[in-house]
Amino acid sequence: MGLVIYVKPNCPYCQQARDFYKSKGVKWTEYDAQNDRARRAEMFALSGDDPTVPCIVEDGEYVSSGWGNPPRG
Repeated sequence: MGLVIYVKPNCPYCQQARDFYKSKGVKWTEYDAQNDRARRAEMFALSGDDPTVPCIVEDGEYVSSGWGNPPRG
């Protein structure tokens, strides 16, 4: 299953997450949680209804929402 990132278009924090994983050579699957209602519902189910993006899921397990320190999104 691997890494999944739920994003919204033009989100700078989503881009930071992409840049980070790309720099580490990690491949991921990306879903648009803003425009795809089914993926948004999926993200909410995984994150406990947290609407913050990026939403990071690894091997089907929720990891975190937001990006940075402190996480923003």
